[in-house]
Amino acid sequence: MKPIDRNNVQNILEEFCDKEVYVHLETTNGAYASHFDEKAYNVGAYIRNAKVNFSQAKIVGNDKTYRTGLKMDIGWIYAEGLTDYVLDSENRLLMAGHDREGRLMVSLEISETPFNH
Repeated sequence: MKPIDRNNVQNILEEFCDKEVYVHLETTNGAYASHFDEKAYNVGAYIRNAKVNFSQAKIVGNDKTYRTGLKMDIGWIYAEGLTDYVLDSENRLLMAGHDREGRLMVSLEISETPFNH
């Protein structure tokens, strides 16, 4: 993965518009929180292979962290805190947000084929 290039990622996102695609969205602070602060709450969300069609995609940010929104007919998919991306050999857009120590905090992935499960 490499740091997000907003213009490049925007162009990639637009290639997925108006197509049936599969989305993976994950957020976590997982065990990171409780290992260092026993009063901290672990939080997370996980969805894999949600089949969606979005008509608009937008990435915005401040050159360090980005947020991406995917507009569907009846709602939105949204991820914030993204820092890195790759368009892999299977034409899947993989975006992730890592903290200062390199730990995964958020992931948003889009593919025209289902992800392995």
